[in-house]
Amino acid sequence: MRAFATLINALDSTNKTNLKLEAIDRFLHEADNDDKLWFLALFTGKRPKRSINTVLMKQWAIEAAGIPEWLFQESYASVGDLGETIALVLPPSVQYIDRSLTEWMTMIIALKDGTEAEKKEYVLQAWNNLPTTERFIFNKLLGGSFRLGVSSKTLINALAKHYQMDASAVAHSVMGDWKMGEVAFDDLIKGHYTDTQLSKPYPFCLAYPLEKELNELGNVKDWQIEYKWDGIRGQFIKRNEEVFIWSRGEELVTDQFPEIRDSLQQWHGNFVIDGEILVVKEQTVMNFSALQKRLNRKTVSKKLLEEYPIQVYAYDLVEWEGEDWRHKGMLERRQKLTELFFLNPSPHLQLSTVITIDHWDALTPIRENARAINSEGIMLKHKASPYHTGRKKGDWWKWKIDPLTIDAVLIYAQKGSGRRSAYYTDYTFAVKDGTNLVPIAKAYSGLTDKEIKEVSRFVNKNATEKFGPVRTVRPELVFEIAFEGIAFSNRHKSGVALRFPRIARWRTDKTVADIDNIEEIKQMIL
Repeated sequence: MRAFATLINALDSTNKTNLKLEAIDRFLHEADNDDKLWFLALFTGKRPKRSINTVLMKQWAIEAAGIPEWLFQESYASVGDLGETIALVLPPSVQYIDRSLTEWMTMIIALKDGTEAEKKEYVLQAWNNLPTTERFIFNKLLGGSFRLGVSSKTLINALAKHYQMDASAVAHSVMGDWKMGEVAFDDLIKGHYTDTQLSKPYPFCLAYPLEKELNELGNVKDWQIEYKWDGIRGQFIKRNEEVFIWSRGEELVTDQFPEIRDSLQQWHGNFVIDGEILVVKEQTVMNFSALQKRLNRKTVSKKLLEEYPIQVYAYDLVEWEGEDWRHKGMLERRQKLTELFFLNPSPHLQLSTVITIDHWDALTPIRENARAINSEGIMLKHKASPYHTGRKKGDWWKWKIDPLTIDAVLIYAQKGSGRRSAYYTDYTFAVKDGTNLVPIAKAYSGLTDKEIKEVSRFVNKNATEKFGPVRTVRPELVFEIAFEGIAFSNRHKSGVALRFPRIARWRTDKTVADIDNIEEIKQMIL
């Protein structure tokens, strides 16, 4: 438990991936296999059901601490986490119980059938014999809401590095339907319970931003022209009657899109398809905010399936009947992909639309109108090009539409990290909402080093409030904020969410009276 608590503290204490990888590696060296298996189970959502109601935990903590309920509530409001609040308000532990994570989990699971008095006695004894950090971990395990400060990709990479394995093989192993008590940790990671090669994806072929005039590309007939969509790029694999869906972020997301998984399960053939995951309603591609509603769900309800229906727009064929097709030309791959779709019609998958034009001049208005169909712009792929690993300049180009922009005023600032830790580099911007200001976006990039220093001097002289590392500043500095898309959002005070906001330029020629109004900004969505 001490090693596990040290790990969790390390993960929560940094946002640097390398430090997180080092912390996980230390834990894997120190912990026994049973504790490592529980760590993996907790991370991948295989937590046991809650054994004790958190309302009871709160009542017992108030009694043990000898404080009034209002003081506990004030502490909770300040800390923001019930398990951590309880760990902090309790009196210091009287001694230390040295148990492994596995022993603690076994006892917590056994509590499920105990009486309230038995549960209370056990919890109070644990609180009295654990230091603050381990007490906090214990509370999180009890409450059944345990979360780790690490992404699934980082964990997979840490395991892969520790075992010197391919990350995709590790992801295939640990993201499967394994159960505690039925597997051994080392065997699970090393793929002894599954064929990890079955799901192995290929590196994605990527495009460069267009840096030539269209006429310099040669004959327009030599290029496959498609819309560039703002979804999740994925590889859709079917081998030996099993289906796997990988995101470009190297995450196995098969179960997040059951309609795609089930459709591909019925398809004839073995293949690897490259395509885009999108929400499509009434033949209209929705913006990325709709797709976000479907992401990272353990279970996908019928309501979600109906409200945010998923479609795949297929771009390319990477593998066919066990043969790597990446060396073949784009035109040949597309022809085979077309045959595959003809044999396997599906409402959930369709071929990407190929734009046909007779001369390059006709493409400019198509690109300019792309935003009207929620497209990011145009893709240009040479018909003779192979499917490269990563980027190779000249064969695939992306020609994105110009970003949207608004004028907003700086209201909050926070210092950066690393070489910029002495300067304010993380900013929050606001726009008008009647006579008030409402936060609209955060941005971290777009200013030169000289401008960052000037903004930092302004913050130091004009900060009005402090909230931890955040400073509230006088609303005087106006910036042009660029972004790729905009959508309504219930999670933001402004009622909208901006896609990929960044600073386009510092508008020293404008004052706060010149910034945009939220109601006008919402018209961009309509």
